[in-house]
Amino acid sequence: MPHLALYTFGVLKSPLADPAPLTHEFYDLGEAVYRKISQHPGYLARAEAADGDRGMHFEADWGAWGEFAVPTWYGKGRTVETTALAATLSLWTDLRPAFDAVYTGLHREALNRRYDWFERAEHPNYVCWWVADGAIPTWQDGVSKLEHLHDHGSVPHAFTFHHSFAPDGTPTRVKGIGPKSDQVR
Repeated sequence: MPHLALYTFGVLKSPLADPAPLTHEFYDLGEAVYRKISQHPGYLARAEAADGDRGMHFEADWGAWGEFAVPTWYGKGRTVETTALAATLSLWTDLRPAFDAVYTGLHREALNRRYDWFERAEHPNYVCWWVADGAIPTWQDGVSKLEHLHDHGSVPHAFTFHHSFAPDGTPTRVKGIGPKSDQVR
């Protein structure tokens, strides 16, 4: 059975190495969110750097998740001192558990504060797509899907929770996800 891949990307207001209280707050909350999400039903795995250093993205060994990549619109630094981004790449059993993990609990609280830490963007900040059972999506896959979503909107191979598709490519609505007018009841 296919699994749902989820890639998120945001540009931070300040570099990850910034010693300001807001940066520390983002890190501390982020670590708690990761712990909570990894215990969520339906969670399978996420890309983690082999060395686990904070702020390491471009130089890190990501193993099967591939070389770290960012969308073309990211224009800030790429060194440990200048990197100003947050990105995740994860695998889920289905749409519902991923949606619930993102839009409830501690992660929801963090989303409510996103503009404290992240720049407002004209680009989407996440994308979903289906991968074959046993496949590991790469960072480049996530970037390509996010850029495609930005350029073309939701399609079966790059979509949002609110305009989602089943693994066979048919449009789908999960109760509680999407515009109220077309929710499945």
